[in-house]
Amino acid sequence: MVTPEIDPDAFNAFEASGWEEKAGGYDRLVGHVTSRFAGPLLDAANVTRGTRVLDVATGPGYVAAQAAERGASVVGADVAAAMVSLAQRLHPGIEFREGDVHELPFEDGSFDAVVGNFLIMHLGRPDQAMAELVRVLARGSRVALTAWDFPERSRLLGVFLDAVGEAGAAPPDDLPPGPDVFRFSADDEFDALMRAQGLEERTVERVELTHRVANADELWAGFLAGSLRVAVLITTQAPELQQRIRAAFDRLVEEYRRDDGLELPISAKLASGRKPT
Repeated sequence: MVTPEIDPDAFNAFEASGWEEKAGGYDRLVGHVTSRFAGPLLDAANVTRGTRVLDVATGPGYVAAQAAERGASVVGADVAAAMVSLAQRLHPGIEFREGDVHELPFEDGSFDAVVGNFLIMHLGRPDQAMAELVRVLARGSRVALTAWDFPERSRLLGVFLDAVGEAGAAPPDDLPPGPDVFRFSADDEFDALMRAQGLEERTVERVELTHRVANADELWAGFLAGSLRVAVLITTQAPELQQRIRAAFDRLVEEYRRDDGLELPISAKLASGRKPT
């Protein structure tokens, strides 16, 4: 199979515009999953009382809010104005502003900790973004990032991708080719991203949990409302093909049925490193 050529600018534009429309939907289900990784993320960045924290791709502000609960001084940034507006409504005591991670609007060394929860796989130029995260980080301080684990371990995403594959659905022509969603599921790739920016005391670890939903309908509707690339891949198919995807999905999620609903294993990779003094 020939890998399509990626246009980073086109992909970044797709992501930026797409999340403008997904803010409310993200807050319904997907955000309730990703927010559960906020604690380990903040721990990896050594966020405590008085820490100056930048939360990049803050979305509805889940991580920023947990950092503020620790007594940190927090700024949340997101490329999507709708996400910033939602975060401001949900957390009025925290500063949120628009900002593109590829060119952050902050001075060098402005923060004692920089975090990005499920940010890195949404970027057309992750190396440039990583350089920016390190630039605004104070010397001797830590940056921490999360990314989805491989789909066989992180089933929130995995069951949808497996269903798409079983149905034989291909990406629509107007979906810009993007980078490998699971590039940073590999420890060596995540470590190399940090090493290239001179970070020391690097770690990559797996964080696992389970997430419950009431039924397949809740999972299907919530994920399509709160995800971007995979949602477009599914919802732009012809109706008959969408039905085949849904049928495969319904069969796949039965593996995770429990007496009171569905319980899916979720796994992420958590990477962190320290900027030299």
